[in-house]
Amino acid sequence: MNPDLERLHPYPFEKLKTLFTGLPASDKSPIALSIGEPKHPSPDFVQQVLRDNSALLARYPTTAGIPELSQAIADWLKQRFHLNSVDPAGQVLPVNGTREALFAFTQAVIDRQRQPLVLMPNPFYQIYEGATLLAGGEPVYLPCTDATGLQPDFDAVSEDTWIRTQLLFICTPGNPTGATLSLSQLKALIQLADKYDFVIASDECYSEIYRDKPPAGLLQACAALGRDDYRRCVVFHSLSKRSNLPGLRSGFVAGDREILAGFLRYRTYHGCAMPIHHQLASIAAWQDEAHVAHNRALYREKFDAVLDILGGPLKVSAPSAGFYLWPKTPISDEAFAKRLQAEQNVTVLPGRYLSRTVNGKNPGSNRVRMALVAPLEECIEGATRIKALLDTL
Repeated sequence: MNPDLERLHPYPFEKLKTLFTGLPASDKSPIALSIGEPKHPSPDFVQQVLRDNSALLARYPTTAGIPELSQAIADWLKQRFHLNSVDPAGQVLPVNGTREALFAFTQAVIDRQRQPLVLMPNPFYQIYEGATLLAGGEPVYLPCTDATGLQPDFDAVSEDTWIRTQLLFICTPGNPTGATLSLSQLKALIQLADKYDFVIASDECYSEIYRDKPPAGLLQACAALGRDDYRRCVVFHSLSKRSNLPGLRSGFVAGDREILAGFLRYRTYHGCAMPIHHQLASIAAWQDEAHVAHNRALYREKFDAVLDILGGPLKVSAPSAGFYLWPKTPISDEAFAKRLQAEQNVTVLPGRYLSRTVNGKNPGSNRVRMALVAPLEECIEGATRIKALLDTL
């Protein structure tokens, strides 16, 4: 077996299962605020496309996908991020969701013979770390704290670290923080990538769930710098959160033409082509914004209701984007999650399960992640139960 498999950390939900082992059964109905799986209805018109084209299951799809999907994605990117041009044939690659793509991309771009460093936010989506370890890289965790605006302080990274960096993961909006990087911050990162010759992988799968202002994107920063080649820059987008289609497993990678050419070659051997009827359904989803606006309104309503209940007793505020709350806890995050499960049958994820301890500090300690994905009434009930626990602490 690959010895690097032994370097993988248990997944957060494995740790959560262990934490809850032995807890007595509750007489209250379960409310899960731990997993970021969208629960809003999938668009009817997307489901109809799937039904109408089920006969295409008889055909093998190609890894590059059908040209119509790449064109729809290119059109969406240009409209959403104010880009001058996107070549659908060379700067867009459909993928089976961002999770698979983030992992595979890391394997394709890392040169393990050069003692590579891979920088990532801390807390983080655990795929960044696992992909790095299995590619032979060394993760470097950049703390995201209140003092840094819940995004990494890139000015604190040493030059020696930048010199060895091959890949920088950014997540904007962040999971679990909801914090976004500004256009000026993204421009500065592109200049660092030019100076030290590393690739930026921007995970933007929460970009369409925002409260007020659409978050900036990495390709948008490239365009603002006059760089339509998107050199050293790639972005990852998905229909899972934007369109409530996590089971469709549909997203895309876009950016640097040379990098995507190599990634396409890797994926051809990987065997991960998207089914054709999924591609047609994806075209329909990328070409419609009305359902996305409705989706945002549903999340906004839930945030407002939940924060009205928890805003006083808990240190929590609305994020700029995404569907998570990242509150501070009055006791340790593990103890809080365990008591909440035992006493109220509400599941949240301890923040330390999404972070790593560096220099004796874990930025996820004394925080929990709450995913407001359940229906409004269930989120309100969950918030009410959380408040009931807080009243006893």
